[in-house]
Amino acid sequence: MKMKSTFIAATLLLVSVMTEGGLSAQNPIVQTCFTTDPAPMVHDGTLYVYTGHDEDKADFFWMQEWRVYSTKDMVNWTDHGSPLAIESFDWADDRAWAAQCVERNGKFYWYVCLHSKLSNTMAIGVAVGDSPVGPFKDAIGKPLHDGSWDYIDPTVFIDDDGRAYLYWGNPNIYYAELNDDMISLKGEVGKLEQTVESFGAPNPEKRVKDVKYKDTYTEGPWLHKREGKYYLLYAAGGVPEHIAYSMSDGPLGPWKYMGEIMPLQDTGSFTNHCGVIDYKGNSYFFYHTGKLPGGGGFGRSAAVEQFKYNADGTFPIINATREGVSPVGTLNPYERVEAETIAFSEGVKSEPNAKTGIYISEIHNGDYIKVREVDFGNKSPKRFTATVASALRGGTLEVRTDSISGPLIAELTIPSTGGWECWKTLQADIVKPVTGIQDIYFVFKGRKGCKLFNFDWYKFNR
Repeated sequence: MKMKSTFIAATLLLVSVMTEGGLSAQNPIVQTCFTTDPAPMVHDGTLYVYTGHDEDKADFFWMQEWRVYSTKDMVNWTDHGSPLAIESFDWADDRAWAAQCVERNGKFYWYVCLHSKLSNTMAIGVAVGDSPVGPFKDAIGKPLHDGSWDYIDPTVFIDDDGRAYLYWGNPNIYYAELNDDMISLKGEVGKLEQTVESFGAPNPEKRVKDVKYKDTYTEGPWLHKREGKYYLLYAAGGVPEHIAYSMSDGPLGPWKYMGEIMPLQDTGSFTNHCGVIDYKGNSYFFYHTGKLPGGGGFGRSAAVEQFKYNADGTFPIINATREGVSPVGTLNPYERVEAETIAFSEGVKSEPNAKTGIYISEIHNGDYIKVREVDFGNKSPKRFTATVASALRGGTLEVRTDSISGPLIAELTIPSTGGWECWKTLQADIVKPVTGIQDIYFVFKGRKGCKLFNFDWYKFNR
C-alpha cells in the first residue's frame, strides 16, 4: 500500500510539473497543427509568418498547402488558414514545400516550390494576392523556373535600389534577378560556386569523400540585408541540419562563410529552416522543431527566438527554447477577438468555412486556449460574449485568469445549437472582477471522450 501511495504521489507531481511547464511555453508558436519552414514578413504594423504544413502522422514530407499566421504582440498568433495549396497551381501535383512571401507596390508575391507535372521534378512557382492573407492565385499559370530536383526552398529579397533577387536550391545554390513585375526572371539563372571560403565546402560534385569540411550548404536559403551587409542563412551539415550563414557586400556575392547560428541540438527534427525579421525594434529568428506532441522529423512546428546582432554585425549563437519571446503589445478584449488568436493551446484544432472564416474545433473535455497580455484597463467588464456551435451535447466554457485552474471570472453553458456550424451568440456575467493586464485561459469542460462544441469569436463587455 505504501508503494502504491508513493507511485500515485509521484504521478500527480509529474502531471503537475508537465502542466505548469506546458502553460509557460511559447514555442512552438502554433499548436493546432504542424507548421514548417517559417518565413516572416512585416506589413502595416503586423508581423505575418508564412508556413508549410506537415500532415498528422506523416512518414515523409507529405505537404499539401501553405498557411498564414499573424501577430501584433509576438505572443498571440491569429490563424488565417490556408490561402494557397497544391490545387492553386494546375501544373503541380505534390510537395508543397518551403516558400516565402514579399510585398511590392501593394501586391503580395508568394514564391513556392512544388512537384511539376510538366518535368516530373521540382519547380519554383509564384502566386499573387492583394492582401497578405489572400486570396492568392497562380500569377503566371506555369512554373517560374522548372526542371530539377534541386529546385526547392525559394527565398526572395528586394534591395534598397528596387532590384529583386531570388535564391533557391538543394544541394546547389541557384539565383536569379526578378523583373519589376516580380513574376518573371531577368536574364539567366546562375549557380553559385561553393567553396570552403564561401560556404565551408566546395560544390557537391567537388567534395572529396571522408574529407571533413568546415561546413556544407544543404538547403533552405534566407537572404536579407542589414546596415549595408548581405546575409545568406541556410540549413547546413547534411542530416541532421544546423543553421549557418555567409555574408557579402553585394546581393550576388562574393560570399564569406561566417559560421553557425543555431548549432545541432535537441530540436526533435532532423531538418531546420530559418527566417529573420526586425519588428518593433527587435530582431527575431524563426525556425522549426519537432517538439509539438506527436511531432518529429515529419511533424515540424514553427518557433521563434529574439536575438541581438553582435557589435560587428555578425550573428550570435541562438539556441532553441520552450519559453520563446517576450510580448511587445497587448490585446484589447473589448473588441471582437477571433477564437483562433492563441498564445498556447492544448487539444484543439482550427477549421475553415467560406462564410465564417477560421474557427476552433475538436474541443474536448480538459482542452484549453491561453491568450496573453489581455488589457482590461482599470475597470472590470460586466459580461462575456462568445459565438459557439454544437451538434450534440454542448459543454461549458470556463474563463479563468493566471492558469487553467486559476480564478474563474465567467462561465458559459453551451447547449446544442443544431449543428457544428449553426452558430449561436451567448453571454455570461463576470462573476469575479478583473482589471489590468492578464493572461486568460479558456478551459473547456463536458462529457469525457466526445467532441463538445466549436468556438468562433468572443469579446468582453463593459
